[in-house]
Amino acid sequence: MLIREATDEDWPAIWPFFSDIVAAGETFTFPLELAAEQAKDEASGWWLLAEPARTVVAVDDSGTVLGTAKMNRNHMGNGSHIASASYMVAPEHSGKGVGRALCTYTVDWARAAGYRAMQFNAVVETNVHAVRLYRSLGFEVIGTLPEGFNHPQQGYVGLHIMHKAL
Repeated sequence: MLIREATDEDWPAIWPFFSDIVAAGETFTFPLELAAEQAKDEASGWWLLAEPARTVVAVDDSGTVLGTAKMNRNHMGNGSHIASASYMVAPEHSGKGVGRALCTYTVDWARAAGYRAMQFNAVVETNVHAVRLYRSLGFEVIGTLPEGFNHPQQGYVGLHIMHKAL
């Protein structure tokens, strides 16, 4: 697996799983309308970030996009020393180490870019696979916003804030 910078040419390969994940409404706080075909161009602006932020894709030997990550500063100004990131893995490639590789990549990127820590602002507590992955990579839950996320099947569930010092 190769992780490389994403380009506009990657968006058609990202869009199918991006739109499915957003439409499911189980893991991201994106507006559900962002998954509609007519929002495709707008959605690319939410995911394909310009420098100094970065968006990458994980691809296999044939060039198939397996997943993607976007990384950026968490806040501006006096909070700009903390990084953040988000990840999406194509469902047919989940459980194969793509998410772990992307997360490791973003942590390494943040460290090399001089960030002091990485913070995830909204990890849905029912997303147990992501929470387990992040914890295995040294992230800690530093707080949970009770009922901060309206899960389509489970109702109101918490949103974890997760942190890792770099």
